[in-house]
Amino acid sequence: MTTTPEDHDGARYSRQARFRGIGQQGQERLTAGRVLVVGCGALGSVSADLLARSGVGHITVVDRDFVEVSNLQRQLLFDEADAAAGTPKAVAAAEAIGRINSGIVVEPVVADVTPDNVEALVAGADVVLDGTDNLETRYLLNDACVKARIPWIYGGAVGSGGMAMVVLPSRTPCFRCMFPVPAAAGSLDTCETAGVLASAVVMVSAFQWTEAVKLLVGDREHLNLKLVYFDVWENDRLDSDRLDPAPDCPCCGRHRYEFLDAGATSRTAALCGRNAVQVSPGHEVALDLRELANRLEGVGALTTTRFLLRLALGAHELTVFPDGRAIVKGTSDLSVARSLYARYVGV
Repeated sequence: MTTTPEDHDGARYSRQARFRGIGQQGQERLTAGRVLVVGCGALGSVSADLLARSGVGHITVVDRDFVEVSNLQRQLLFDEADAAAGTPKAVAAAEAIGRINSGIVVEPVVADVTPDNVEALVAGADVVLDGTDNLETRYLLNDACVKARIPWIYGGAVGSGGMAMVVLPSRTPCFRCMFPVPAAAGSLDTCETAGVLASAVVMVSAFQWTEAVKLLVGDREHLNLKLVYFDVWENDRLDSDRLDPAPDCPCCGRHRYEFLDAGATSRTAALCGRNAVQVSPGHEVALDLRELANRLEGVGALTTTRFLLRLALGAHELTVFPDGRAIVKGTSDLSVARSLYARYVGV
């Protein structure tokens, strides 16, 4: 007896399709669904894995970084080979997803999310999942999704705690309603200062995936429209009351998209838990890595792939991408990182 692709897919998703909240019709909607995952570190890698296994038909994964061995404790799509090669996370995620489910489309985008590209990235998505590691990008995502009226699902995890929230433009509070003013630099714990447990990450991602699936299958009745907080170590759980959008919110109330206007978005940022800084050129660049490698010959130990160039400089290491971005390891000082970038990349 031979099997058809339909038989294979039917077997693959049979347990999920038998769940009354999804069913065969819901499974077909998942197959037609398009999800954007912004950030493919801890949260994003788990979410992308779950999306692929559940049969979401088109997944776009955007990430600016590359895999390191310290990621493997909680970033479940990656392995030691990815870390040894320094593979960009978006590329490594796409390769892993291809091994998990060859019947879906996954599009890797190796890029920083900025005011210049965020609207193009979210366009066409049915839902956006937050896998970022910084508030700045979340405010930017919030602006773009509210403006385009695309649902997005915030998530964050640090230490043993996690938070998550569904944002439905015009129906629920947006991220800026809940957090009107970005926290001052250095005022919040990060995974660098407080660490992070993989179990907290998985719980947040599980919430995000579940709410995304509800949206994709069309079941808005059962959406969790509260800000959810929990701590897996201290055994705490707290959900907010259901709230209405704030009429004076600059974003969803007054339709002022200040982060999209770039006035509130920097081009240099410290990376969570890395003793590293990302520097971006601030304008569109198409960098020839081979040409740059020739220029840097003899400066320090060089490694070049089609995805990146890596230059070792004593206590520092520069990883340069074709879009002109660089991650400078060995410092959390923004001025030092910018100086090294200007000296050796200079775009």
